[in-house]
Amino acid sequence: MRIAVIGAGAIGGTIAALLDRVGHDVAITARGDQLQTIRTSGLRIAGGWGEHTARPRASAVLETAPELVFVCTKAQDAAGAITVNAESLVGIPVVIVQNGLDGVRLAEELLPDSPVIGAIAIYAASYLKPGLIDVTAAGPTVIGTDDPARRDIAAHIASVLGAAMPTLLVADFRGAQWSKLIVNQVNAMPAITGLSAQETLVHPVLGRIVTASMREAVRIGLSTGVRFASLQGLSQPVLRAFALAPISIGRALPRLMAARMGDTPNPGSTLQSIRRGQPTEIDFLHGAVVRAASEAGLTAPINERLTELVHRVEKSGDFLGVEEVAAEFA
Repeated sequence: MRIAVIGAGAIGGTIAALLDRVGHDVAITARGDQLQTIRTSGLRIAGGWGEHTARPRASAVLETAPELVFVCTKAQDAAGAITVNAESLVGIPVVIVQNGLDGVRLAEELLPDSPVIGAIAIYAASYLKPGLIDVTAAGPTVIGTDDPARRDIAAHIASVLGAAMPTLLVADFRGAQWSKLIVNQVNAMPAITGLSAQETLVHPVLGRIVTASMREAVRIGLSTGVRFASLQGLSQPVLRAFALAPISIGRALPRLMAARMGDTPNPGSTLQSIRRGQPTEIDFLHGAVVRAASEAGLTAPINERLTELVHRVEKSGDFLGVEEVAAEFA
């Protein structure tokens, strides 16, 4: 099958390499050193799903129309990436593999003649250098749609991708997005401090702040009618209890999340972006919680402050120490 992947970062590169491994005709868009390296040496993945060097056709924009496309850019880059490739995407299924809550809606506005399906990467992967991606924690890619008319298309895509990597088909995609949004609450603190997600989650000070931000996000979701999907040990009953329990008891959930990440330090995608000098997608992670709260007439001050601190580090390049972070939430 002719499959295109737009975006050759950690997530897109993993999907492209694994689809190549099972025999699909894969094209990928990339830029800079990543584009040049893929063209000359291929795209190599290592880690959780073994090693493979893929030889996809690489270009800055798609040169031929595929039969299926995965959009795997950062959320803030999606509109531009879809727009420059729009001619190749007319009428074919487009899978938006992104964090946040707005990716599918945005793609539907830009591609009114294409069936748009949502996807969420539950695995963790790191872009180590051009041409090399390390899968640090294996996990499924969640596929779904909230449009009943597109569920057969979603099922077909799940079947295609499922032959290459673990895939989970869900009926309530909004609930899955919100559950991943809670998982992504681990992203801000590593970006602010330069520490791994595991270190921040178990730290007595930083972990308490992360717990508070998670609880705030869960409460916003519950207040807007979200029913959280069962993902990575999170579920509607677990998250409801987590939001209502005393914070001292709630601390157990972030510690469990840290343990499930394993021993390999997980920097989180936001810290990876900062280390590469690239804009982060924090506005589509913690910022999405702030917007959802505002739309419901509520506030999310902890998530708002975390978003502000990530932007501060983006601009300055200087990480904050534990005492500095604690002072921001005193």
